[in-house]
Amino acid sequence: QLQLAESGGGWVQPGGSLTLSCAASGSTLDYHAIGWFRQVPGKEREGVACIPASGDDNRDYAESVRGRFTISRNSAKTMVFLRIDNAQPEDTAVYYCAASPPSSGLYTLCVLRRWVYHFWGQGAQVTVSS
Repeated sequence: QLQLAESGGGWVQPGGSLTLSCAASGSTLDYHAIGWFRQVPGKEREGVACIPASGDDNRDYAESVRGRFTISRNSAKTMVFLRIDNAQPEDTAVYYCAASPPSSGLYTLCVLRRWVYHFWGQGAQVTVSS
């Protein structure tokens, strides 16, 4: 059974950078698309970035983070990263990584829809403030 665990959350000043990590255990990510989502109290969990199972091509980003966030994966397909550059106070949230099941068919594409992803990490808090 695939399990995911986020790390690297914390505090960052506006304009600063932070990298979140998502470690997979129980399985590699060869056939899983990965999404990063975030949630603030009282709001829906929103997708911010995703990467297909096949690799770096066809990554997708929410408009609010495009150009500032970068999703990537290690060559062993055991880790996924989310780099946040030029962090803004509105980026403050709990960040979750999630994996689609192999049956989703998301091999060369990915989507930022919660219902596609069946495996979730426990979340990591990111706070952007001065």
